[in-house]
Amino acid sequence: MRIAIIGAGIAGVTSAYELAADGHDVTVFERRGSVAAEGSFANSGIVAPALASAWAPAPFPRLFTGLPLGWQWRSWRAGRKADAARRARLLHLAAFSRERLQHLRQRLALDYERAEGHLVLLRTAAEAAAVEAGLAVLHNAGLSHRLLDADQCRAVEPGLNPNTALHGGVQLGQAEAGNCRQFAHQLRLEAQRMGVQFRFHTTVRRLQPGAPVQLTHEHTPPEDTPGPSSRLAEPGDTVPAPSGEQQESFDAVIVCAALNAATLLLPVGLKKLALQAMPGVAITAPLRQLEAHPDLGPRAALFDQQRQITIARIGQRVRVTGRDEHALHAVLNDWFPGAMVAGQVQRWAGTYAVLADGLPLLGNSGASGVWLNLAHGDSGWTLACGAARVLAEQIAGLPPEVDVSGLDIARLG
Repeated sequence: MRIAIIGAGIAGVTSAYELAADGHDVTVFERRGSVAAEGSFANSGIVAPALASAWAPAPFPRLFTGLPLGWQWRSWRAGRKADAARRARLLHLAAFSRERLQHLRQRLALDYERAEGHLVLLRTAAEAAAVEAGLAVLHNAGLSHRLLDADQCRAVEPGLNPNTALHGGVQLGQAEAGNCRQFAHQLRLEAQRMGVQFRFHTTVRRLQPGAPVQLTHEHTPPEDTPGPSSRLAEPGDTVPAPSGEQQESFDAVIVCAALNAATLLLPVGLKKLALQAMPGVAITAPLRQLEAHPDLGPRAALFDQQRQITIARIGQRVRVTGRDEHALHAVLNDWFPGAMVAGQVQRWAGTYAVLADGLPLLGNSGASGVWLNLAHGDSGWTLACGAARVLAEQIAGLPPEVDVSGLDIARLG
């Protein structure tokens, strides 16, 4: 089949690889100049199936301060209505996704600065009690975890500040930290070796469902690009780029376009998707290398449940993610004072596309030839490899390796 993918974030790149591995002729359209250039650029770097259930009331609830009140209310209602079976399928998809990530890493010898392990930090006894009440969700999904007291937490992460109040934590199995953008670039090269074409600086204007699907696109270079005759992206990606709108036919189109999906899909006949832009902020900096203090920073990944902030080791750097930059600095200094090189901080701010129920949209859109793989929120890397494999199996007419019923567009009514 000739297949188009719209969007070259982590969902689009993994989808391209899986479909090419199955023998399809794949073209990826991306409005930016590279893969992983938006929400996947500087995400948390966390792959943790246990945290994919963040919208559910347990075990690790997330707070949505700063988002529109109307959307927060819809999210609260959706969380109350979400059935246990659907939550379990999401966790199973996340666990399968990490297995697929491990398979790709080993098979392709990928190196993306990974560090094994994830620790949820609980500052108070009240936090611990609230979390413990929901850990059965993880147990039922087959996700390993271990409750730790404060001393055990500090043994796992020796660099934790001994002066910061800590009641205990939850050590998550099947979890890791790494460089999502680096992984995406490496997998993109593997996809290209199998014949995948990447059309960077190309915006998809319209879709017309059918057999085949008609896709209208246009080369949209940055304003400082010298002319329309070439497409400026990365080495090896300069190809002829005719000006004006162009139309091509595909047997199937997969929409991985995040927030832009709602506008693109509305004329196709799908109801307007109530996608919300969830803001994200990240700071990344080198870790200070002091011979007298070898454990100055984190060994792997941590999540501060109270402050809703993630800290992750990525090679010789530390990345802190949340929603407020001032809070990121404060929390890092709280747990790992003096760990980063303050004069070399890289800042990133972006958005993730989410639906009120916190579940991804995966599968057939209902419009002929149009498929969906989006709305992963800030669990994009956690879900990407599994969702891509499932989608490839669905397009081939095969039963997927993991049950994803209830994660398609039919649930939206």
